[in-house]
Amino acid sequence: LELPQSVGNRLRLLPISLFTSSFLCAAPAQAQIIHAGQACVVKEDNISERVYTIREGDTLVLQCLITGHPRPQVRWTKTAGSASDKFQETSVLNETLRIEKIQRLQGGRYYCKAENGVGVPAIKSIRVDVQYLDEPVLTVHQTISDVRGSFYQEKTVFLRCTVNSNPPARFIWKRGAETLSHSQDNGVDIYEPLYTQGETKVLKLKNLRPQDYASYTCQVSVRNVCSIPDKSITFQLTNTTAPPALKLSVNETLVVNPGDNITMQCSLVGGDPQPEVVWSHSPGPMPPNSFVRGGNLSIWKIRVEDSGYYNCTAINNVGNPAKKTVNLLVRSMKNATFQITPDVIKESESIQLGQDLKLSCHVDAVPQEKVVYSWYKNGKPARFSDRLLITRNDPELPPVTCSLEIIDLRFSDYGTYLCVATFQGAPIPDLSVEVNISSETVPPTISVPKGQSTITVREGSRAELQCDVRGKPKPPILWSRVDKETPMPSGTMTVETYDGKLRLENVNREMSGTYKCQTARYNGFNIRPREALVQLNVQ
Repeated sequence: LELPQSVGNRLRLLPISLFTSSFLCAAPAQAQIIHAGQACVVKEDNISERVYTIREGDTLVLQCLITGHPRPQVRWTKTAGSASDKFQETSVLNETLRIEKIQRLQGGRYYCKAENGVGVPAIKSIRVDVQYLDEPVLTVHQTISDVRGSFYQEKTVFLRCTVNSNPPARFIWKRGAETLSHSQDNGVDIYEPLYTQGETKVLKLKNLRPQDYASYTCQVSVRNVCSIPDKSITFQLTNTTAPPALKLSVNETLVVNPGDNITMQCSLVGGDPQPEVVWSHSPGPMPPNSFVRGGNLSIWKIRVEDSGYYNCTAINNVGNPAKKTVNLLVRSMKNATFQITPDVIKESESIQLGQDLKLSCHVDAVPQEKVVYSWYKNGKPARFSDRLLITRNDPELPPVTCSLEIIDLRFSDYGTYLCVATFQGAPIPDLSVEVNISSETVPPTISVPKGQSTITVREGSRAELQCDVRGKPKPPILWSRVDKETPMPSGTMTVETYDGKLRLENVNREMSGTYKCQTARYNGFNIRPREALVQLNVQ
């Protein structure tokens, strides 16, 4: 059967026309930003940028209207901010960027990017300008200088008004209801200090006159932009205007016992107008067991962690704030340790009869210098002699370390030595540490068990590194990284263990590397540390 030529041509073209029509359904993304929030004004700054002005605290709503097939996906980003400052990475239906109670730091240029895989993405931007006017701050500074050739002093007052705003604020100074200016009063000068970028204006009252004792107002305005009203602050200048002055009821360093109730009184002895007194603590906030009433700070059932610097500050915006600081120390003792130091002159690393030997004792205490050490041998007080020297603060060791030195060690010197640390007259429990000296007291050695020099584990599992230490007494073992200047998994640079084992949980590939175990120089011999290495491989 032979078809007419025209029919055959139509059949041959049919698949091509179907393919062409389906291809033409795809369309690249297009985008347009519109606003639906509480904008003050949306204006064209220039051809390439639109500016959306909004008052701080209002709600920002931007919509990205898109077209294209398939339907584009939308992402909002912001230039002024961190790299992760993405507001949405949403799909299909959510093309609206909404920020409740927008803040000044959220101003900047916002981008709407629409893409659907056809052609290049569509990108539109708009700059959001957040408008605000903070409450102004007024401070007063006074200077007194001698006038050459005269018997009187000249007093000058500077009233400094500072405000944060966007756009930059306009300043108006008033004395009472009268607006001040250079031209109308030779006794005043109004200027902007250097490096203040327009946010500060100073009113200078030169050679103070009786009429200058008055009420002064600093009025700031952003010219009603975004309906932001003007703001002002007033100061009454008198002949008694003075900066604050303080007096403390306690010493600048105050030492107390745990559990005590204390009150520190910070009294005003000067200042007009009446200063405000504020207590603060550093480091960290005020403790929960403290309360302030007026200038009095009370702390009940004080704890060791309540130690620190307590600052009493008085402010009345005249001159500089007055500040008094109390260093509060809560008595405590912990971490009693000992050291055995063989004869240093003979460079010995072991205990030998006929050589000198030093035993040392240390505690971490607050206040450190108030610790009193006592030595006992076999339960009886050690008596000072030509062969037994006691040094309360050994200069060769950490501060406030007490040492007992035995000259020309004899067999009769063997025994058990006890060091007791005490806070005399304070209800703090004593701490003690015991050291046994005999022919069996030997320096440590350290080694890695056979087959344990290289440990291979899977990522996410548990690893255990081990070093064996021998000696009497047996010192703690300190673990650290060798090939990387990074902390241990615990976050510290070293980890102390008493059984020689370093246990690591949930290991990862960053933990791979060489680890060093070494003997500590405390609670054992004060000699060169013994060391060994273990390799950890994480697969």
